Amino acid sequence: MVPLKRRKTNSRSAGSDDVAVTKFPHVIIFIIERKMGASRKSFLTGLGRRKGFRVEECYSQSVTHVVSENNSGEEVQDWLDAQTPGGGRTGVPAHQLDISWFTESMAAGHPVDIQDRHRLRVRMEPSSGATVTTVKGYACQRRTPLQHHNTLLTDALLVLAENAEFCENEGRSVAFRRAGSVLKALPQAVRKMEDLQGLPCLGGHSQRVIKEILEDGKSREVEMMLQSKQYQAMKALTSIFGVGVKTAERWFREGLQRHTDVVNSGYKLNHTQQAGVQYYDDLNTPVTKAEADAIGQIVEEAVQAVLPGAEITLTGGFRRDKLTGHDVDFLITHPEEGKEEGLMPKVVSWLEARGLLLYQKTNTNSYLESTDGPARPSHNMDRFERCFSIFRLERPHARPEQHPQATCEEQPQDDDSARERRASQSPGWKAVRVDLVVTPVSQFAFALLGWTGSQLFERDLRRWAGQEKHMSLSSHALYDSKQNRYLRASSEEEIFAHLGLEFIPPAERNA
Repeated sequence: MVPLKRRKTNSRSAGSDDVAVTKFPHVIIFIIERKMGASRKSFLTGLGRRKGFRVEECYSQSVTHVVSENNSGEEVQDWLDAQTPGGGRTGVPAHQLDISWFTESMAAGHPVDIQDRHRLRVRMEPSSGATVTTVKGYACQRRTPLQHHNTLLTDALLVLAENAEFCENEGRSVAFRRAGSVLKALPQAVRKMEDLQGLPCLGGHSQRVIKEILEDGKSREVEMMLQSKQYQAMKALTSIFGVGVKTAERWFREGLQRHTDVVNSGYKLNHTQQAGVQYYDDLNTPVTKAEADAIGQIVEEAVQAVLPGAEITLTGGFRRDKLTGHDVDFLITHPEEGKEEGLMPKVVSWLEARGLLLYQKTNTNSYLESTDGPARPSHNMDRFERCFSIFRLERPHARPEQHPQATCEEQPQDDDSARERRASQSPGWKAVRVDLVVTPVSQFAFALLGWTGSQLFERDLRRWAGQEKHMSLSSHALYDSKQNRYLRASSEEEIFAHLGLEFIPPAERNA
């Protein structure tokens, strides 16, 4: 056993290696932290300095080599542009390099020659007959329409994203969704792999799937996944209102594969899951825009009855021009700050008195700017006064074939007798998921932006704010860490301006 004093001496001498003589003063390296994390950047910075390299803590005009990991050339260029107000660098531009150049240089003990494989490509020069499209790295920087040209590819990537989510691998799920989002933003269909040159967020796995679909018309991996009992069961079980991935995975291990298995299992369900099972068919039937408008009229009547002058706004996918959705979301506010306090219980009581709520769970407002401060929340859920509910919506017609309740795959399987039998059993109303959210008018613009979506668009907005602007964005507020103050806004346009982004209308946020 090494004596204690000797162990201390060795520890100090080992640490002294952190301060080393700079052997290559002409090479000034900056390591981008994004997608790498602070701890890994700190380790690589220390490693580089011990090897005699000059590694800067902050980016400056003197940097000669910018190194990043898992970032595209477009993403790095966007980051560099954000660091140099007024547009662009002066002098000789820095090399934009993949982490492989850094690790090879560390192994060699000196800066290795820069090869093509080390360079991050920002824009590809068009080859003869090829069209190169430039796409920004963040979803909040680009316009993504509802209808696009690459549905076959994005549907396949969505399956991979869902499966990763079922396996509780959020990073992998987001990576596939980001790849699909880029394809949605393209102005033309992808015909060959060369069409993907220079595009951000397309990892090796996504590109392999895309290549196989372009060559064979489908992906074997995706087809096998769609036929997997586990994937099918997880998709069915997580579609039960109130059931998350962990519960669904546990049920699958115990042999349950569909909502009817849950009913027959005799398991004790919580109040939300009971409602999810009871109204399963309706809650998994698309909600139409006409149905959303009908519910909006009911909510408007309820709100005006208890607080005249209050305003309601339809948000979510319907605000992005979607014709169907899985639920309906409304924001409620009042032009006079504070008038909205205590509104939700009164609205819920009004609705319940008329038998319009089949289920409801109400949360009070737990957000206080003065006490919560600007710290970025640990999760993306806001803290407004909110009611998660299931509405009892009267049908203008009870026959299912007159409403878009069945998918295209289901409809051809129905014969006349099956439709008549279902029509006779169907009630004259439909259960619809409805979220009611009350917000102070001072926070309304942020709430409207957050509740409009899409989910990936909102995720990238927060990512852009934090990583590129040193700001913290939520559905409540925007805080500037450099100025140490909140940035107020009365419209979405003002929020985009604070973030240095071009305003993108709701219909083009379908990332």
